[in-house]
Amino acid sequence: MKKLGVNGFGRIGKLTVWHHVGRKYFDEIVVNVGREVGTSLEDIAHYVERDSSYGLLRGYLHGHKSEPVIRDIDEKKGSMTIDGTPVRFLRTSRNPGEIGWKDQGVKLVVDTTGQFLDPSLPPDHPKGSVRGHLEAGADKVVVSAPFKIKDKKADLSGNGPGDDWVTTVMGINDNDYDPRCHKIVSNASCTTTCLAHMMKPLINFLPRKILSASMATVHAATGSQQVLDRLPKTGAGDLRKNRSIMNNIILTTTGAAKALALVIPEMKHIGFIAESVRIPTATGSLVILVVNLQEELSGEFTKREMINGIYRQAAETDPRGYLNYTEKQNVSCDIIGLPRAATVIEGHETHTRTAELTIDLEKIPGIEQDIISSLKNRTIRVPVTQAVIYGWYDNEMGSYVNMMGDRTVTVAEHM
Repeated sequence: MKKLGVNGFGRIGKLTVWHHVGRKYFDEIVVNVGREVGTSLEDIAHYVERDSSYGLLRGYLHGHKSEPVIRDIDEKKGSMTIDGTPVRFLRTSRNPGEIGWKDQGVKLVVDTTGQFLDPSLPPDHPKGSVRGHLEAGADKVVVSAPFKIKDKKADLSGNGPGDDWVTTVMGINDNDYDPRCHKIVSNASCTTTCLAHMMKPLINFLPRKILSASMATVHAATGSQQVLDRLPKTGAGDLRKNRSIMNNIILTTTGAAKALALVIPEMKHIGFIAESVRIPTATGSLVILVVNLQEELSGEFTKREMINGIYRQAAETDPRGYLNYTEKQNVSCDIIGLPRAATVIEGHETHTRTAELTIDLEKIPGIEQDIISSLKNRTIRVPVTQAVIYGWYDNEMGSYVNMMGDRTVTVAEHM
C-alpha cells in the first residue's frame, strides 16, 4: 500500500488531504493533528467536510449534486473513509520525532505545520525538528514552506558536504531533486511558485537584457494574522502583524527573493527586490512584477506585444499547464481553486515604457582617465525598457497545494 503522512492540519494540511483524496494516488492517508480536537472525531470530520473558501468537499470532488463523501467514522480507531480513501488521525504528539510513522507504515510525510523549517537541526532538538520525521520512521519529507536555517554558515541550497535537502518548484527545477541523496524537500512558498513561473520565460527569451527586477505580492490573509488587534508577544519587532487583517492593508515581508535564487540560479546575477502587502481576502493573490531591460541601440525595443508573446508561447508549450496566459479581465475570485496553475498571466494589463538613461563615463570606476579624455562625447545614452507584468495565483489550493501534490507524487514514484 502507498501511504502518505501529513503533519499539521491547518489550511495547507487540510487542503493537502482534499487534493490527495481526489487524486487517488495514495491508498491511505495518516494525518497527525497532534492534539485532541473538539469533543470527538465527528468534529474533525465537520472541519474536513466544509471550507469557507472552497465550499463543501463533496462539491469540490464531484459537483453540487454529489452525496456526502465522509463515512465509517470510528472514534476508537481514529479513522474515517473520505471518498473511499481510508484516513487515520493521530492526536497525541506534536514533536515530529515522537509521531511514530514507523508504526503507521508511513515512509513519506508532508509537513504543513510551518514550524519545522531548519533541516540542519538534529532530530532530538528540544523544540522539535523536521529531521525528527526521519527518526520516527519516514524516509522522505516534503515541507510546505521555504527553509529557514539559523546557522548562517550553512548552505541554504543544500549543496554543502553531507547536506540531504533541496528546494524545488515544480516546472522550474523539480529535476534538482535527487532521490539517491535528498531526504528533505522544500516546496518553497506560494509566492515563490508564482514568481518563478513569471521570471523563467523572461530569462529564457531575454537572458542578456534583464538589468534588474522587483515584485510586490498583493497577498490574501494567512492564519498567522490577527482577526482583531492584540498586544504583541515579548520581543516582537513588527507591530503590524498584531493588527486586524479584517480592517487593514498591512505591509509585511516575503522571502521570495531568497528562495527564487535557489530555484532559478540566474537570479543571483540580477538585482532583485521583493515586497509583500497583505489584504483582507481569504485567498487569491497577485504578483506585480517590474522588470528593467537594457535595449540595443539598433533594433526594435521591447513592446507589450513581445512580452505577452513570450508568455503566450511559454503557456502553450508548458506540458503540465503550470503557466496560464489570458487576455480576459479577471478579479481575484476568478482564480480561486481553478485553474490548476502556478501562475495566470493577465496579458490585458501588461505594460512597457522605454526611456533613455544618461551615463556620465567620468563617474564610472575602472575607466582610465586618458581613455575618457580621448573621447569626443563623455556621456552615453542607453535605452532602457520597464515592463510591468501581472500574475494571479491561488495561494492555497489552486496553485500551491496542487503544485505540492505533484511534488509529493513524484517523490513517491522514486521511493
